Amino acid sequence: MTDETPHPVRLRVLRFLEEHQDDIQREWLASSLFSHRNQADAAEEAAALLSGVKEVIQARSEEDPSADGFAMVRTVLGSLAARSAGGPSGSKRPDVTSLKQPLLRLWQQQDVTGDDAYYGAITLSTVLNTLRITLLEIELSAGADTILAQQEQLAELSTPVVKLWNGILAIPLIGTLDSMRSQAATESLLEQIVKQQARVAILDITGVTAVDTLVAQHLLKTAMAARLMGAECIISGIRPQIAQTMVQLGIDLGEVATRATLADAFAYALRTSGFSVTRTDEVK
Repeated sequence: MTDETPHPVRLRVLRFLEEHQDDIQREWLASSLFSHRNQADAAEEAAALLSGVKEVIQARSEEDPSADGFAMVRTVLGSLAARSAGGPSGSKRPDVTSLKQPLLRLWQQQDVTGDDAYYGAITLSTVLNTLRITLLEIELSAGADTILAQQEQLAELSTPVVKLWNGILAIPLIGTLDSMRSQAATESLLEQIVKQQARVAILDITGVTAVDTLVAQHLLKTAMAARLMGAECIISGIRPQIAQTMVQLGIDLGEVATRATLADAFAYALRTSGFSVTRTDEVK
């Protein structure tokens, strides 16, 4: 519809936005979008939004969120989205369509009638609607980035590397071992092997719910990476059910040492490192 807006009407709309810039910004600043914003910052943001609106109409791109005019105000929209995301629980999300009503009211007060008034109102409405779509895209993108960052943090927290003894590390794996967690576990383990000059690394899978071919591949890759760093890798916590599953799937852990429990793996690691554990009689 807006592509069919007669050129003279566009010029009239642009002249209206220019001549009534102060009135429009004053009305916008009184809207809910800026009601809780510092007035100086709000005035700057309102001016930027209005400049973007004029740029879009000038370019006949009212329905294109990727238009240069909308790109101009993405910083402002990103700030609005961030304030909403960081606000108190239950806070309302920013809605730029709250700017539409005062803008159309000011337009209707102009000496414009008939088709010119209609096409002008359609053009202004379309711009604000597309501005809202642009804001939603920014919010969705920010939300996706936040979820990804949280997933990475959870992966790091769920794969801690524990120092059991000088030169002996253990990494207890719990739950489902997917590609992301496997990568995080490998990176954390290799980093600590270098940092602590470890000679033995124990991968404890006691808490892993199930082992399939993919999980076995992750374990083998981690063990191979540790070996390349000069540390022997031991896999512990292979329960009877998991052992049967691995046999049925034909999973071969190759030369990787395995032990039934973490305690057995730790004892093996001590012997490998040249330590011996002896029991002393209780002093009478």
